[in-house]
Amino acid sequence: MRPETLLGHFVVRRRAVALCVVLALSAFAEPCWSAPAPQQIGAEPVRTAEVTGTGDEIVVDGALDEAAWRQAPTIGNLVQRIPNAGAEPNERTEVKLLHDQDNLYVGVMCYDSEPNRILASQMARDASLNSDDRISILFDTFRDQSNAFYFSTNPNGALVDGLVFANGETNQDWDAIWIVKTQRTERGWSAEFAIPFKSLSFPVGDDVWGFNFSRIVQRTLEETRWTGARFQTQFFQVSEAGEITNLRGMEQGLGLDVRPFMAQRWIHTAADGNDVVRGKPGLDLFYNVTPSLRLSATVNTDFGETEVDARQINLTRFSIFFPEKRSFFLQDAGVFNFATTGVDQPGGVPGPGAEIFPFFSRRIGLIGGLEVPIDYGVKLTGKAGRTEVGVLNVRTRDSAGVEDADMFVGRVRQNFWEQSYVGALVTAGDPQRPQSANTLGADIRLATSNFLGGNKNMVVNAWGLKSNNHGVEDKNGAFGFAAHYPNDRFQAQIQWREIQENFDPAMGFVQRSNVRMLRLAGSWNPRPSPRTGIQQMFHDVFYTRFTRLDNHQVETSKFHITWSDWHFNTGDSMHALFEFSPTYERLFEPFEISPGVILPAGEYRFTPIGFNFSSAQKRPVQGNITVSAGNFWSGAAKTISTGLRYQLPPKFTISLNTNQTFARLPQGNFVARIVTSQVNYNVSPFLSFANLIQFDNRSGNLGLQARVRWTLDPGNDLFFIFGQGWVQDITGGYDFRQQDSRLATKLQYTFRL
Repeated sequence: MRPETLLGHFVVRRRAVALCVVLALSAFAEPCWSAPAPQQIGAEPVRTAEVTGTGDEIVVDGALDEAAWRQAPTIGNLVQRIPNAGAEPNERTEVKLLHDQDNLYVGVMCYDSEPNRILASQMARDASLNSDDRISILFDTFRDQSNAFYFSTNPNGALVDGLVFANGETNQDWDAIWIVKTQRTERGWSAEFAIPFKSLSFPVGDDVWGFNFSRIVQRTLEETRWTGARFQTQFFQVSEAGEITNLRGMEQGLGLDVRPFMAQRWIHTAADGNDVVRGKPGLDLFYNVTPSLRLSATVNTDFGETEVDARQINLTRFSIFFPEKRSFFLQDAGVFNFATTGVDQPGGVPGPGAEIFPFFSRRIGLIGGLEVPIDYGVKLTGKAGRTEVGVLNVRTRDSAGVEDADMFVGRVRQNFWEQSYVGALVTAGDPQRPQSANTLGADIRLATSNFLGGNKNMVVNAWGLKSNNHGVEDKNGAFGFAAHYPNDRFQAQIQWREIQENFDPAMGFVQRSNVRMLRLAGSWNPRPSPRTGIQQMFHDVFYTRFTRLDNHQVETSKFHITWSDWHFNTGDSMHALFEFSPTYERLFEPFEISPGVILPAGEYRFTPIGFNFSSAQKRPVQGNITVSAGNFWSGAAKTISTGLRYQLPPKFTISLNTNQTFARLPQGNFVARIVTSQVNYNVSPFLSFANLIQFDNRSGNLGLQARVRWTLDPGNDLFFIFGQGWVQDITGGYDFRQQDSRLATKLQYTFRL
């Protein structure tokens, strides 16, 4: 290694360690101020309920028949949000709260006038419950109106949980140790939650938490809530939560979870017929340094149980994004979130195409789709007062021609007012090169749910980033701001960002560079009278423009116009009818859009027109179709996307999805095709079989992943994952040759101290 490179490594590492020490010390220091206990949400007084302490044993079976449940008061009536905001619910719901020194209990009785029509099709852990009757619970344990834990279930007792951050963003891959059981009766259905205090973080000595509750009756699309029952208020807006009190005498023990695991893999190589069997032990450790600050560590890490990525075919000249799916990096991932995530787009509206993640954890331990072994990882996340901190250090091993390396990330956010923060981020290390690399950034978020004195949402954020890579000294910054007015009947947004030519965060993701982006948008979404049969109508106009920084010429400009996006009271929806998107593209160099099909440099104008229809998810057979057709680059193209799902509740679901583009261009014709099928069978909420089959004609690869998850007890899991690939014959058609076969097993057991 060259001396200047070694010196750069030393300087960056010393800065990183110094930041880590400062962040850790700030977590233990007395906060400069404590979060004020809000007394009003918008113009409404905060709802309050008391958690009843009990010393009785609670058997979690969904029956709610213990004396403690019979004597506990309810939290009060729920209020209808949809279809008639502020009205009384058509179906009554009773919610009660208990706690002992170890657990918080939530008991729910969902009365239903037609119990034979209760909808419940899902049962697997973290399944999507959008097609089911369901209840959801939100706990803002720090009462900071920004971050929360949430738990959800349906009449089948599915366990769904996640984290909420930034007053609305979610990490639905977080898994806690908890339990819920349900029962059905002639009066409806009931649910009984037991959530250990060891699974939560909360401040010492504060007996008031933020709390909210939601129930959805899927067949009538009725949603009722405890608080925040307004059209423009989303459930994950933590700022709209009420309060629960009397949370005293809670115990977390030592706050230590030790989770050893044993992983084993069998690989059969089709080329030579060889079989390789490898096994290794590993350890995950979680320690509550304080009730609000958690240390996580992993040694000899294995991610064999991770689901495969969904197939994508890239028909653009810019990078495409694959989400993180590995559990260690997903835990508490929200603390590392940065304001570049920008503004949420309405359903069906494409993103601007300028994604930036200064820290993207998939860059660690994965290079070119190949796994790089991780020796260890250490993560410190949590809060001290109104300060949020996140520190991550990971060591990877020599592999795939890449030297061993240390990667470091530090993040701090100081919350102020009710929903706002100012923050900083630093990364150090390069997963692919043994050279100095770091990224520095700062961001600010200003948000309110009481804009101009009314119950309206408004969010403004701004950020700046600079990457410092070996040998690069200029044009290595990125900057931006966004303003968003995300309300029910009217939405508006403006986004601006500049991404310089040499901006390249070594541990991040950048979709395109050397551009300046502007996006202006507005949506008008009226709610007609229920007599029309229409729940809500959406009308969008989005304008996006990219200008090159080096020559100041427009590279891309696009209007996206939705004339009609109608959602009906039946649950069916016509998402687009004659939706069209006038597009301008300038190629400064030739672009190979498909193998052998090369578009020459020049200007292109095209306007695809399309429609989309989806049937209600509550139906046993549910389908959707999207068709787009029109001129495309130098010729014409037609895109057809279809989806079909059949449910045999509560155990069996099968789905088939296709996405096909048929293009006819002077430079050549091509077809881009992706076919995906899922066949899932759930024996119970604790034993599930998931099978994913995918094919894309770009690679000619047909892949199968069969995944079994058996939860022996919450926190103790056994996984079996089988993978098989086939490659299509070069002539196409239905001839495939078998590729490598893989079988992975993993047993993990959690000891709570």
